[in-house]
Amino acid sequence: MPDAKHDCGSVRSDRTRGQLFTMALLRIAVGWHFAYEGLAKLFDPHWSAESYLRSANWVAAAWFHRLADSPTLLSITNQVNMWALVVIGVALMLGCATRLAAISGMVLLALYYLAHPPLFTPTAGVAEGSYLIVNKNVVEMLALLVVATFSQGRLGLDRYLRTIRSWSLRQVSRWRLRWQSKLSEPISAGDPETLARRQALAGLVSVPFFGAFVMAVLKKRGYESQEERQLTTLADGMSGASMKVDWSTLDQLKDQVPSGKIKQVELSRVMMGGNLMNGVAHARDLIYVSKLIRAYHDRDKIFETFRLAEACGINTVITNPILGPMIVDYWENGGGKIQFMSQCQGRDKQEFLDSISYSIDHGACAAYVQGAVADRYVSRGDIDLIGLGLERMRAAGVPAGIGAHYLRTIVQCHEHGFDPDFWMKTLHHHNYWSARMDKQHDNIWCEEPDETIAFMKEMPQPWIAFKILAAGSIHPKVGFKYAFENGADFVCVGMYDFQVVEDANLTLETLSSKLVRQRPWCA
Repeated sequence: MPDAKHDCGSVRSDRTRGQLFTMALLRIAVGWHFAYEGLAKLFDPHWSAESYLRSANWVAAAWFHRLADSPTLLSITNQVNMWALVVIGVALMLGCATRLAAISGMVLLALYYLAHPPLFTPTAGVAEGSYLIVNKNVVEMLALLVVATFSQGRLGLDRYLRTIRSWSLRQVSRWRLRWQSKLSEPISAGDPETLARRQALAGLVSVPFFGAFVMAVLKKRGYESQEERQLTTLADGMSGASMKVDWSTLDQLKDQVPSGKIKQVELSRVMMGGNLMNGVAHARDLIYVSKLIRAYHDRDKIFETFRLAEACGINTVITNPILGPMIVDYWENGGGKIQFMSQCQGRDKQEFLDSISYSIDHGACAAYVQGAVADRYVSRGDIDLIGLGLERMRAAGVPAGIGAHYLRTIVQCHEHGFDPDFWMKTLHHHNYWSARMDKQHDNIWCEEPDETIAFMKEMPQPWIAFKILAAGSIHPKVGFKYAFENGADFVCVGMYDFQVVEDANLTLETLSSKLVRQRPWCA
């Protein structure tokens, strides 16, 4: 008959061994994440914590803003953040000074959380998921708390460190006794106590994972194409930090861009789209472009672009509300007063209403239901959310609009009885090579231009046409004329600083020409 006591002890031993190994895997996984986050920032010559610090919006916001305002403190913050991530990550992976690394990691994560807690208003910046109070920073903090609380000395380099420390203390004690003449026999320097083979292997369990991490990083870095490296080098030489607006181009400006009104708000006939400043390029399959334009559009470059636009009479930027803090910063510190119209959005009712509140709180001059969001609400049967959004916007005292990529969204909103202060609808022709309807892939935004023109002709509200250049596929001279001639009252165009004067002049040229326009001006 088996020995019950022996069996129970065996099970308990196996369970303990399994728990230790699971704990080691948790430690290694968190360390891997930390280390690569740090290395990715070190590899990116344009990375800076500035925008993250500036958009901090909770109790310690003023402190984070001060760090961003000081070039010296910002540089120190960048270096400390990058190297702390790398050092903490490597220490966790190897199981070296594990408790200190875990506590340090918790402090770092707490600072991240303090800057951008996922509370009850939209978080500035691009989020990779949906959070409420608990986000991945909190989850990793709790994981590190577990790592710091439970000893894992058997599965990591800490075992060797403890052995060396113990041997060193013993040797120091012996030498002290000898010098005090309390030890008569000679003292041998000796060696650190030898570990049993199985114990030694357990102490090295983290090393293969660290080797795999190094190989993965090298492989990922190797996938970077020669073209992307060249473009990155080019961006480094012409980044927003070093490339300044050529103000001499203002000498070529023919006149100020004319304006129209939606309700009480004066708006330039051409408005600046904010996608480029947010890193959205609609670059089809050119995977490096978004990173390139984010590197180009740092804070100084955005401010310079705004100033140049205002000098040309372009007084409004249409953007996602995440750019709100940057625009407020521009008003307060950049010396300008450009308006912003907010694209309100949300996956559900509360997120949508929070987006409206966030936009109003950051000074939006007008707001509308973002096109893709309105399309989604209509397609899934949540059209009443659009009406609720219009009510909230108007209650805040700003013009309220509805955007759409699909004509059916506008049609159904009209049939539902909605009466927005303006429409925001895509418009462009299909005479460009990538406009293939058989397989749409971020390449076409107005599927029915003729039907759109015909329907909008009957709408009495002002119409802001966007995507009129099909994300850079149509020349502005052609796109501007097509939009204004076919009924648009305003156009929204993404533009770099070096395109602002040209776009302003093309707007003037188009509006002063003999437009064959059937729809009356509604603003």
